[in-house]
Amino acid sequence: MPSFDAVEAKGIDPVVILGQLIALAREIPYGLDVVRTATVYPPPEGAPATVEEWEALPEDSPYKEGPVIEELPADVRDTLAGIPESRLGELAERWGQIEEFAGFPPALRVLAELRDLARRAREEGEMLYCRFCV
Repeated sequence: MPSFDAVEAKGIDPVVILGQLIALAREIPYGLDVVRTATVYPPPEGAPATVEEWEALPEDSPYKEGPVIEELPADVRDTLAGIPESRLGELAERWGQIEEFAGFPPALRVLAELRDLARRAREEGEMLYCRFCV
């Protein structure tokens, strides 16, 4: 089984929670369009288009069971990679105060790990992906 360079960030979704971090880092207002992901698995071209197609899927279909893998855009990777050490504490504090972050791991640890992962991905010309279950 291949291994992946990853950050354990269970519960941190790309659009709302990560999106708010990206807005804070960019010093822009948050909106649902700050992070626009692209589904890479299960393949969008095979997704059921109607209720009938959905109901005809086998119970173990990845469209019903997951996991779902979303690609983050390059500008999100680059925003994370560009966070300087001097801003980590301030951003982590502000990010950790958002309502949706309650109960998650310490914001500073996750932020530093995401920033470092983004730097490695950018250096290698790779993208970032978010894996989550349905």
